[in-house]
Amino acid sequence: MNNLAPMAQSALDESVPIDPALSDAIDQAKQAAIAEAGNAEFIGEHLAVIMEADRLATHLFTCTNPAYVGWQWAVTMASTVSGKKPVVTVTDVVLLPGPDALTAPAWVPWSERIQPGDLSPGDVLPAAADDDRLTAGFAEFLSSEIDEDFEYVEEYRGVMSGWELGLGRARVLSVVGREQSADRWLTSEFGPHSEMARLAPGPCSTCGFHVPLAGPLGQAFAVCANALSPADGRIVALNFGCGAHSQTADPGFTPVERAGTTTLE
Repeated sequence: MNNLAPMAQSALDESVPIDPALSDAIDQAKQAAIAEAGNAEFIGEHLAVIMEADRLATHLFTCTNPAYVGWQWAVTMASTVSGKKPVVTVTDVVLLPGPDALTAPAWVPWSERIQPGDLSPGDVLPAAADDDRLTAGFAEFLSSEIDEDFEYVEEYRGVMSGWELGLGRARVLSVVGREQSADRWLTSEFGPHSEMARLAPGPCSTCGFHVPLAGPLGQAFAVCANALSPADGRIVALNFGCGAHSQTADPGFTPVERAGTTTLE
C-alpha cells in the first residue's frame, strides 16, 4: 500500500491495466471506510482510484473528521474470478496523511536530539564508538590487536603528536574534542569577550586564585578558586577576569565617594 497523494488511476504504473471491477467498487470501498471510521460523517468525497498492481487497487476518500484535517481514507481492494464473475474484496483500510495533512516531524535519533543540560540523575548517555571527540588512550592501544606493519606504525606515530597518555582510560580527548571544548569555553560567560572580563582590573592568568589545568587545555584555561567570584569552581579562560582579582588594589574610598563605581569593601 502506498501513501502517495491522490493521482490519476494509471499514474503509478501505466503498464497496469485498469480493472473495471475494482474501479467501479466505489460504494463498497466507502462502506468499508465507514465501518473502520465508525461514523459515516467522517467519510467525504471520493478522490481517486489507484491501480497498485494487477487486480489490486486503492480508493481514496476525504477524511472529514476535524481531528484529521487533510488526511485521507485509503481502501485497498483485490479482485478475483469466481466462475465467470469477478469478486471484489477489501484487503485493507487505513487513514493516511494527504499533501496538506498535519504530520509529526521526521524522526531524529536521540544522539542528534540531545542537548547540553538534558542529562538528568540516573540517565545513561553512552559515547559512540566513532565519537570524533575521543581517541584511543594507552590502555586501549595496548589491548587492541594491531597489524604491526610499517605503514600502520608510522600513521599511529603521527597521531602521537599532542597525544595524551591517559593511563587507566581506554579513550581520551582527541584534537577535535579539545577544540570543541575550547570553543565552548571561550564563548561562555567566563570567556574573554564577556562584559565581566572587559571591565575586570586584570586577567585570570595573573590572579592568585586561578588553579592551573594539566594538559594542552591548561595553556588557555584554568579553574577559579575564589569563593567571592562568580566563576568560583568553573573553567575560565586565562584572559577572563573579574573584580575579585587577587591583585585588585584597595581604592581607599567608599563607593559613595567614587561616583559610578561598585567597588565592594
